[in-house]
Amino acid sequence: MGRTLTAAVHQEEDWYVARCLELDVASQGGTLEEALTNLREAVEVYLDEVSQPTIEATPLVTSFQVGRAA
Repeated sequence: MGRTLTAAVHQEEDWYVARCLELDVASQGGTLEEALTNLREAVEVYLDEVSQPTIEATPLVTSFQVGRAA
């Protein structure tokens, strides 16, 4: 049975960087889909290699507005 984890993705120049919010695992790819596929593979390898992985609680992720543009 699988588990649902959360990814935060941002773009750095030509790359998408994906980070799992419950684990200290990140990966990248040339497209959003590639970054998420690479992250999934990295997380699977991590979980296979670490005998007692610490999986943090899924954080609440939301958005908010500020008074001026960045």
